[in-house]
Amino acid sequence: MTTALRFLPPLAWSALIAWFSSAGWGAGTTAPMLEPWLRAIFPHAALEQIAAFHWLLRKAGHVGEYAILALLWRRALTPADAPAGWRAPLLLAALTAALDEAHQATTLTRGASAADVLLDTVAAAGALLLAARGGPEAADGLARLLLWMAAVGGTALLAVNLAAAAPSGWLWLSVPGAWIALWAWRRRRGRA
Repeated sequence: MTTALRFLPPLAWSALIAWFSSAGWGAGTTAPMLEPWLRAIFPHAALEQIAAFHWLLRKAGHVGEYAILALLWRRALTPADAPAGWRAPLLLAALTAALDEAHQATTLTRGASAADVLLDTVAAAGALLLAARGGPEAADGLARLLLWMAAVGGTALLAVNLAAAAPSGWLWLSVPGAWIALWAWRRRRGRA
């Protein structure tokens, strides 16, 4: 019975995530709840800034949800006398993120986003890394992961934008910056 009870927290948290992905928790519904608070905290902010803060809060919710979910799965799947693994909890968190976005696609007011699945999976990986390695080493690994995502993903976006003759704006600076940072990181590790 104890083993079955260990699965209750991640399953209950997954149900909560599914509830938050319903039509009743879309941006149009949360804006009237959050924007008055944001206006009170930032009274001189423009409407666009309030909308950006609202968007950031919603994305921070994604990060928190999936970081907690990954840690709950890690706890549930790890026997008391064994080292904690990361693959199964990460896979389950990523699967939940994909199912969550698929569920949102079935609602009238929300849509699916591959970027949200990626954000959720990175949040889960970051939480698992932090739990496994501790603060500074986990922060180092997460920063490296995010740099690789920026470098590779940004390069792909530049290629798509070039093919579509679309402007790339800040990508012309951030993508080379990510590649240079990765090169410097590798060079520094080679000297150590």
